[in-house]
Order: sequence, then structure tokens, then C-alpha cells
Amino acid sequence: MGATRNGKQSLSGSANLIIEVDEDKIRCKQYSWYFAPAYLLFWVGLFFAVIYPLFQALPTGIKISEEADKPGRFVAERAQEILLKISQMGPRVVGDVDNEVTVVNLLLDEIEKVRQVMRDDIYQMEVEVQRASGSYLIKGLTNHYQGVQNVIVRLSTKSSNSTSYLLVNSHYDTKPGSPGAGDDAAMVVVMLEVLRLVAISGDPFLHPIIFLFNGAEEQPMQGSHGFITQHRWAANCKALLNLDSAGAGGRDLLFQGGPNHPWLMEHYRNSAPHPFATTTAEEMFEAGIIPSDTDFRIFRDFGVVPGLDMAGVYNGFVYHTKFDRYTVISRDSLQNSGDNLLALVRSISNAEEMYDTEAYAAGHAVFFDFIGLFFVHYQESTSLALNLSFSFGAIFLVCLSLWKMSRVTGQSMGTYAGVFGLLFLLALAGVLLAVAFPLLMATFYDWGNRTLTYYSNSWLVIGLYICPSVIGLVLPMTLYLSHKKCNKIPHTYYMHIVGHANCVLLAILCLGTTALKYRSAYLFLISLIFYVAALIINLLTRLHCRGYLWSLVLIVFQIVPFIYHAYLFHMFILILIPMAGRFGVSTNPDLLISALCAFGTILALSFAAPLINVFRRPNCMLGGLALVMFIFSMITVSDVGFPYRPKTNVMRADFMQVHRKFFEYNGSISLEDSGYYFHLGDRNIEAPLRDHMNLTNLVRLGEDCDSELMCGIPCYRYCSARKHALWLAREEPVELPYPTVLDFLSKTVLSGGYQVRYEFRVTGPPNMGLFFKPLDGVKLLRWTFAPAMLDNPATYRPPLEVMLTYGIDNTPIEFFVELSKDNGNFDEPVFEMGVSGHYVSPHDKRDALSQQFLATVPDFAFSMEWPSSYERHIF
Repeated sequence: MGATRNGKQSLSGSANLIIEVDEDKIRCKQYSWYFAPAYLLFWVGLFFAVIYPLFQALPTGIKISEEADKPGRFVAERAQEILLKISQMGPRVVGDVDNEVTVVNLLLDEIEKVRQVMRDDIYQMEVEVQRASGSYLIKGLTNHYQGVQNVIVRLSTKSSNSTSYLLVNSHYDTKPGSPGAGDDAAMVVVMLEVLRLVAISGDPFLHPIIFLFNGAEEQPMQGSHGFITQHRWAANCKALLNLDSAGAGGRDLLFQGGPNHPWLMEHYRNSAPHPFATTTAEEMFEAGIIPSDTDFRIFRDFGVVPGLDMAGVYNGFVYHTKFDRYTVISRDSLQNSGDNLLALVRSISNAEEMYDTEAYAAGHAVFFDFIGLFFVHYQESTSLALNLSFSFGAIFLVCLSLWKMSRVTGQSMGTYAGVFGLLFLLALAGVLLAVAFPLLMATFYDWGNRTLTYYSNSWLVIGLYICPSVIGLVLPMTLYLSHKKCNKIPHTYYMHIVGHANCVLLAILCLGTTALKYRSAYLFLISLIFYVAALIINLLTRLHCRGYLWSLVLIVFQIVPFIYHAYLFHMFILILIPMAGRFGVSTNPDLLISALCAFGTILALSFAAPLINVFRRPNCMLGGLALVMFIFSMITVSDVGFPYRPKTNVMRADFMQVHRKFFEYNGSISLEDSGYYFHLGDRNIEAPLRDHMNLTNLVRLGEDCDSELMCGIPCYRYCSARKHALWLAREEPVELPYPTVLDFLSKTVLSGGYQVRYEFRVTGPPNMGLFFKPLDGVKLLRWTFAPAMLDNPATYRPPLEVMLTYGIDNTPIEFFVELSKDNGNFDEPVFEMGVSGHYVSPHDKRDALSQQFLATVPDFAFSMEWPSSYERHIF
């Protein structure tokens, strides 16, 4: 270090580089401690002033009286009037008259109204009701259906000769007990209004449009399977717009696209006026984190139709409950959906890419909206280039900054490298603690049987998970900077290096996620871009060496990434908190919610939070955050922390009123009883119900699962959680609306003597189930149903589940099974078969005792319930 001249230092290096700098500007004092709370409140205020209102923003719904002044615009009020009619029908389950007749007639009437006003000089319309039957494998069960219905409209321009169709799909059936205003009647009425607007517009379009009003999505996805595998127009469908919902009202999230057709994202960017999308949601959906599915899967897997999958995600608390009513769907939310769909239909129906979509299949896309203001998308190859460029560029600029610091202070580059290495390890420790502290909170609450305390008051996650995450993020750095004794490097430069350490850590994460082919690496990229921009400005303007002035530039450049990341994770938390109520009893949902809060905190505040160390007494700020955390913890053990609320945030307490019979090989009945089979939705199991319902003799059926076929219960659809089922016996038999009957038609030993064929006929309600379990030495070879399970015995092990559904066609279902037996002796038991009947229609009466029991369900719970039968046979 050279001599001091006029308060400045002359610094020379090995290359005779001389830098003059005012030492006072480097070694300036930290800001007063009382500015620190204002600094943290700035970020809180930014969230509530910008992010929250923009997240809630919806266009104003257009009224019918305004239509003349706004020609060609989606009219939300007209859609709302039809929504009221559909919602008033109540639940519409497959096989019930409301689903197979009433709502179908309403749709045909509304379509006819469109035909009456259509420009028939320009367009032609074809309408039909499809009745489909089929069988396929989905999610571990064979789905066999008969006579399910779809209402289909083909609208085309008379002058068009295109054989490429745009398919638009939504469904009008519902879950048992739910009016389904949000899922999915709202999208049905949006489609009807879009159909009307296109048909009266007078604007030609290149490609015919198929409007598929799907009558069996909840079964699951039978209507879409029936269309795409059997209908004559299916092969011509080259692009898809799928509309569904995991909530009621609000904005529609684009959460799946393609796959491998980024041109669809280009049309979304250019046409959708209210963008709301993220590729991270797509990857979470594909990973199974979100417990839902849509028809998009069927069109993709069975029809290879690329498309865009959009769903309402707001207010998932009413999803699949009786509270999913007309009143929870605002006119503004219909306007939002209608504006987007109308624009997309107009754009894609005129797309040149539709003539040969495979020519434009160019890999996956990265896509996201920025707080609803605009939409960004680029191809995966571009993502690779951007991620690599900014990650390595950030590392280079960090090295350049460290070199400049060493030249300014006269310390060796090795000294700065050592400090950087130490601070990098502290940054890594901070990230790990930012994840660990919320996870520990979630674990402790689970141990104390206090899960889902935030379920009705989502703001509680601020104190429970976000504050602990912020503490963990900055704790290692703050402790080190507060107690370090080395003064060779100014505190201002230490703070620089803290940011650099976080930058390099994010660059490594960006490179790692890119190498693993996660397109969500763009989240790290956004943080890197703005940190690099701030660093470049500081280096070029010499603010780099002027005390803490560089931090002002950094703060300004952190506003955009903070807004985006806080917006994104706010969205995920609002989506997944309602879903946490149906994750099942074996999963601690608090772990997922706390992890989301942690990752959101890290991405939003990884550069901003450590800057509390530019203020004096940063430990006091950590103490303040710990105090907030303690206060929120105390709130959660009060009534505020009780998870559920009537009507708005209900507990899922589904159960069936079951009558069981166990038949032995000789036809005798070894057991006949009745009871309530509970399938509870969340981690709290039955505990919240015990103060309101008589559950004294409630038992878990896990032990019976080893000795009884399907645990001896009529599990419905996906039965993987049956080991967690609960059973409450009752003395009086359950009275079924009508019987489910299995007729044994014939048994034939086939040529060779080692195979046998059994034939059966089953009659009963529109929803039934079959379960097959070959005994020792027996193999199930063939059956009437889709063969995929039997073709993959290593994957699908007995017992095998077949779901039977019929819609408008209630013809008895006949089926056969063929088996082989090692010893060829078919005069002894060969296999077990279970038969269940599910009386899910709202018109199927519950017996008096069941109604009395149902009346004891507390008002904070909703039960999707119905009578059910179960018979176990041995053949």
C-alpha cells in the first residue's frame, strides 16, 4: 500500500496498475438500525401494493345491454345466465337422468339458438350426440364404460377445404354431491358464448372448430377417450384447447402446453389478453404434486393431439363439494375466461401451422407471465443458451469484482478468494437453513397434531414458514459479519461478497437444473439477470467502490425479481393450500406448503434479505422476525388455527354406507354386515369429527388388507389409499336403493386342460367395480376389458381393479375371464372376485339411519357420500 495523499490511498499492483480511491468512501459506517424495519417493510408493502392487487385483477364482465357498443366482445352476462340454469340442476353424475337427459337437452337448445342467429351464408354447423363405449388403462385401473355421451358441434367456414380441426373441450358432468358450477359448468357456458360469437361474426376462418361438450370427465376421462378413439372427426383434430377447473372463479392458469409444439405458445402470447401461465406448474403437475388430472392427458396419450391445458385455480376449497355453486363464480371471472378463449380460438383456427403441425414440433417451451401484464416464452434450446450464458457470465463478473476489490484495498486476490469461499459456504448454509427451519416447523406441528392450521387463514404461513425461512437465509451471514475480527477488508466489500456468494450459488443451481432438463431453471435465471445488470452498472459507474451506494442500485434491480417470484409462489400457495385438504391421511401437507414458502423466500429475497447487514444491529431484526414467528405460533393454537370453516374451507369427510356379503366357494355366506366406510381427505383424519359424531367403534382396516380382497371394502376408483380406510360398523343393515347382481353364466375348461373360461353378467347402478385376485398357482390370461394390465404383470399385480360405468345405455354388462392353473385342477378355488355397486345419483335415496348419521356431520365438513354394496366371491 502506498503513501496517503490528501486523504486518499495510492494502490499499486504487480502490473503497476494504480487506483486512487477515498478510503472514507470504502470504509463508511453502517446505516442506523432504525432504518432496517423500514427496509423490510418496503418489501412487504411492495407485495400488498403491487402483487396482491394484480393477482386478483379481473376484467369487468360485459352485460348484454352493452353488447351493441362492444361488438365482437365476449358477453359474460349471457354466459352467466346459462350457468345459473346448469347449476340449478344440481349434481350431474354419469348415468343419472340429469347428466344423460336434462343437461344434454339444455345444451342442444342453446346450440340451436346459436344456429338460429348464425351467418349461414358463411358458416355451416353440424351437431350430434355421441354415445361411446370403450375400455382403457389409466392410473392403475382398467376403466370400462358403456353408452357415455358427448355433445359435439362442428363449425366451419363454407369456403374452407382444410382437414385440420381445432378441438375445444370442457365437461358438463360433476362429482357426486357437487353442482359443479366451477368444475366445469363455467367453462361449458364460456364455450357456448364463444361458439355464438364465432358463428355470428361473419369473419371466415381457415380450419373447422370442434366444440366438444364432454359428458364423462369425472369417471375419469371417459368422454374424451370415447371421442378421441372412436369419433369420425377425431383423426382430423390437430390442436386442442382444454378447459377445466380445480376451483371456482378467478383466472385460468395455463399449466400444460404442447408437448413439443411451442408454436401454440406463440399464439397464446399474441392473442390471450389476460395471460396467466408458468412452466413450473407444468413440471409440478407432471411430477404428481398436484392431485388432479384433466382430459388433456387423454388427448395427448390416445390421440397425440398437442394443445394448451387451462384451468381455473382460485378458491379450490369448494372444488368437488356442494358449495361449488353459481354464487361463487363471478361475472368478471367468466369475462376473463371468455376473452382468452375467444382470442385463442380466432388465432389458432387461422393458424398456418395447423396445416402440418408436425412440421412445427420443435421441443418443449419455457413460458410464464409477468404478473398478468405480458407473456414470455422461448424454446428449450434458447433456454439452454440463456442459462449457460448468464450463469457463466455471472461467475465471470463476480471474479472481476473480486479482482477490483483486491486492487483497491491492496489485499491479495488469494485473501479475497478465501473470504469469498467462506461466505459462499455461509450462503449455502443459509439456503439450507431457509429450507430446514420451515420444514422443522411443519414437522413439529405434525407431531403435535396441529396440521393445516393455515387452511382457513392462509396469512398464517407468513409467521409459520416465511419468517423462519428469512431467519435461516440470513442467520449464518449475520452471525459471521457481526463477530468477525478481521478488518483488512471493509464491511462494504464484505457485503458485496455476500451478494456475489449468493449469485454464484444461484448460478450453480441454474446450471444444475438445466443439466437435469428442468425448464424451471428460468426462475434462477431471472434472479441472475437482474443481479448481473446491477453489478455491471456498479462496476461501470464506480459505485462499486463508494460505500453502500452500490446497494441502492442492487435494491432497485431486485424489485422486478422480487415481484415475479413473490407473485409466482403466492399463486402456488393459494392453489396448493386448498389441495392440502385432499392430499390424504398418509401425507403431511405442511411439508409441501412450508417448502413452497421456503423456495419462494429464497428466490425472492436471496439478494435483498442479507442487506439488513448494511444497518447496525442486524441481530435485532432477526430477533424481531423471531418475535413475529412466536406471535403467529400462539395464534395458531387458538381458535384461529382451527383448520376448517363452514361453507368456505370445509373438511373432506367422504364416506359410503356399505352393505357387505362374503361368499365362500360353496356359495355359503360367511359374513354379512353393514357399516360406514370412511375415506378422509387430510392428515387430521377423524380427530376433528369426534366431538360431533359418534365414532366410538371406528377402526382402521389396514390389518384386514392382508387377509381380505381389497381390505373387504368397495373402494372407489383409485384404491391405493385403502389401507388407510376407516370402518364404523352398524347393527342395522344398510338399505340399498336396488341390488347389484352378479350372475355366473358359465365355466368352460379349455382345450389342453390347463386353462378355464368363466363368463358373468352384472347389473346394478351406473357406477360399479370389479376386483380380481388369482389364487396361488393361477394366472389371469385374458378378459373382456382392455388388456394393458394383463400385458404388464410385473407392473400391475393383483388384486386388479376394473371400473364399470354406463351412461344412457343401461344394458347389463357381460364379461369373461380366462385363467391358467399350474395343476389343471379347476374343481377347487381358482380366484377371488369382488363386486361393488355405487349408488352415487342424488336421486338414490339413503335409508333413515344413514340420513340420521349424515345429519351429525359438522357444518365445517363436507361428505361426498352414497350407499354402496360389496360382495366377495370365490370361484
